[in-house]
Amino acid sequence: MQDINLKVGLTGTARVSVTKDNTATSYGSGSVDVLATPAMVGVMEEAAINAVDEKLPNGFASVGTRVDVKHLAATPIGMNVTANAELLEANGPKLKFKIEAYDGKEKIGEGIHFRYVINLSEFMDKVNNKKR
Repeated sequence: MQDINLKVGLTGTARVSVTKDNTATSYGSGSVDVLATPAMVGVMEEAAINAVDEKLPNGFASVGTRVDVKHLAATPIGMNVTANAELLEANGPKLKFKIEAYDGKEKIGEGIHFRYVINLSEFMDKVNNKKR
């Protein structure tokens, strides 16, 4: 694999507005019209992507491999959520992030997220071979 030289401490941010489309009711992960846990995790992953993917060589990206998150507080429709990620460890292609999410009133989520740097063409070749 090409040398991946990501520096610990890199940060990324992502934002989402809570709408009917990303509530627990719409996701099927609950019956309440508040931000769904999977939607919160998604914006947290996006923050981690934003921290590192633009710094990778052409033809490379990162994929999520593990998420360990606590959903601390509910966020109603109409509020905005901001997620932050900080690269804690970079061991070759293995990346570990601290992730947090806030809704303007309070912290709503926190945890650790792992990603792995991949060569896109090799990865997609392997994935597409599953269908053969």
